[in-house]
Amino acid sequence: MPDSKRNILDKHALQPRVSIIIVNWNGQAHIQVCLDSLSRQTFKDFEVLLVDNGSDDASLALVRRDYPWVKPILLDCNTGFASGNNRGFEHAHGEYLVTLNNDTRVADDWLEILVNTADGHPQAGMVGCRICSYFDSNLIDSVGMGICKDAMSRGRYRNKKWSDLSLPEFEPILFPSACAALYRREMVEEIGFFDEDFFAYAEDSDLGLRGRFAGWDAILATRAVVYHKYSQTSGSLSPFKVYLVERNHYWVALKNFPRCRLMLIPVFTLFRYIEQLRAIFENRGAGGDFHAENSRIKLIGAMFRGIFDSLVQVGRMYRKRRQIMVFRRLSDHECVELIDRHNISFKELLDVN
Repeated sequence: MPDSKRNILDKHALQPRVSIIIVNWNGQAHIQVCLDSLSRQTFKDFEVLLVDNGSDDASLALVRRDYPWVKPILLDCNTGFASGNNRGFEHAHGEYLVTLNNDTRVADDWLEILVNTADGHPQAGMVGCRICSYFDSNLIDSVGMGICKDAMSRGRYRNKKWSDLSLPEFEPILFPSACAALYRREMVEEIGFFDEDFFAYAEDSDLGLRGRFAGWDAILATRAVVYHKYSQTSGSLSPFKVYLVERNHYWVALKNFPRCRLMLIPVFTLFRYIEQLRAIFENRGAGGDFHAENSRIKLIGAMFRGIFDSLVQVGRMYRKRRQIMVFRRLSDHECVELIDRHNISFKELLDVN
């Protein structure tokens, strides 16, 4: 066994500082690259929990054979990204919890930088990293998340070139993308982890806003680098993804937005739909995906199903909102200021600038 892998295995006899949770569903094509990059980390005090969401490919057999230092957690079916991470959290021992997509490759010093950043910013409940395209290391996937006035979110500077930016080593962000993020256990134990009703998409927006409104900071460590194969599981704009994103962003707003901003959601959503329709008919930005990926009828139908299902669960989400208010530390005014400070326009959301 290579020394790097033996060192990781030896650390599992002790309580690790970091628990890395990887949710896997039929990830045979990706998981080797991801785990190999973890085996090369300069920071060794971590455990890896692979939550398998009922895969029917050979990914789990591969992990058991080649990566004995990975702890598999087996689920009977695909319970989604949010639930999978929660099951991982139940088995995690680390002071820091790191979520990592299976279709990623991390730089050798990635975890070391994340941990040092968290250690140096004790009020930060979340630490994000520079997430770039797996296929073009200069193309940005996310450097923290921005949010629209209707609660839709998107990675900041997505599809921009890293070499064109001049970001500092550390930068305040609203919250990180859960594709690759560090969460402080103390924060998670206070406010809870992911909302399993979301299944996938926008669950990190919900968690991030809950953490920020509870008074925790979020920091971006720009030198911690991850390379990500964006939307390899669901497709860049599949009907299922459109459905989840549309449904879940309403839930993010209902659970977290101050009342004064929540009342304006129908107005802001109308503005977004106008921009979306313009992008579709002009075949620009995300609107072009409506032509390339699926028929517009299927995608628009998925959007309306998302709206309908979000309304069906209004009562349930409002009850969750009341629970969230117990640990909220920021005033409504401070919450609005925070959202507006990290606002992105609908044109940025749709990549039509």
